[in-house]
Amino acid sequence: MIVEQLSLVDFRNYAVADVELAPGANVFVGRNGQGKTNLVEAIAYLATLGSHRVSTDAPMVRDGQDAAIVRARLAHGERRVLLELQLNRQGANKARVNGASVKPAELPRYAQAVLFAPEDLQIVRSDPSARRRFADQLLVQRSPRLSGVLGDYDRVLRQRNALLKSARARGVRGDALSTLDVWDDKLVSLGTEVIEARLALANDLAEPVSHAYAAIAGADHEPRLDWALSVRGSDPEDDETGDSADSAAGSLADQFRAALAARRSAELERGITLVGPHRDDLVLRVRGLPVKGYASHGESWSVALALRLASAELLRAESRLGDPVLILDDVFAELDAGRRERLAAVASGYEQVIVTSAVEEDVPEALRARLVRVDGGRIVEAVDE
Repeated sequence: MIVEQLSLVDFRNYAVADVELAPGANVFVGRNGQGKTNLVEAIAYLATLGSHRVSTDAPMVRDGQDAAIVRARLAHGERRVLLELQLNRQGANKARVNGASVKPAELPRYAQAVLFAPEDLQIVRSDPSARRRFADQLLVQRSPRLSGVLGDYDRVLRQRNALLKSARARGVRGDALSTLDVWDDKLVSLGTEVIEARLALANDLAEPVSHAYAAIAGADHEPRLDWALSVRGSDPEDDETGDSADSAAGSLADQFRAALAARRSAELERGITLVGPHRDDLVLRVRGLPVKGYASHGESWSVALALRLASAELLRAESRLGDPVLILDDVFAELDAGRRERLAAVASGYEQVIVTSAVEEDVPEALRARLVRVDGGRIVEAVDE
């Protein structure tokens, strides 16, 4: 897939922006705070339905405006597709494909991109929510219909939590709360589908992560990834539980239902749902040790990069759209010389790579085919080297 043209209206610091991109490497160069990341954020949103910088859409709408517009002309071989997205400060977003209205959730069927940014270091170093978010965004890219499943699960979870809080306030005991069983059924059905998809994803990522880590780090530290599941007694967000995965029996749905029954008293006491995919963690290891708390700075960067490059390899292998667009947002300034060159060697194999950098010289020569200069929310010039 190639992004041939990107147009923005009232997106972040851009009143209007229009930039043409080429196959191969494209570099957005400019001082910090000029709008380079805003351009790649818009491209990535079309593919992931989310921002790597904020959790809500409102900050992407320019100050004083009610909506932002993102348009991108994509090339899938000889075929051209025009995607249009209206991000509303309030209310539901709107989308079009070649002029026809569609649900925004349809956009990832046409756009695929993998973005790596310094914020991705939080995937390996931060709390479990960052790793769940990484996994779920990739799930949606692999199978867009899972966006609906994840959304439905979140809605059921909110309803169940509201019921638990209400019951706690009224002093209702678990055996007198029959309506909770209805929400349990929905939670188990949707949650099991999410967990199964995440487990399959971890399995599919294992080999690409290993290869990508070795390519970036220049060494094999045996990276591993596994899910710690709350339905099997492991809850990384709750110090009161321990890992009892080895003792779990029955189908995943049976384990989920049994775990809910076992934790019902605690849930009523605390007014929140303590079991489900919203409590799980993707545990990352190198050299047999958890990355979080044990890995060096360089190892942590290599793991984070390996996760993104492995994601791109999965999408490349499975997609009918060709390669995903590989986006490297202000990454090279954070890497040593060896990792820069090794990353550039891997990235240059993709149909299109988009790089942002404050300093042109930070970007290896192999990725400097086309420079686009950005200054104060304006595209100043594009230079083919």
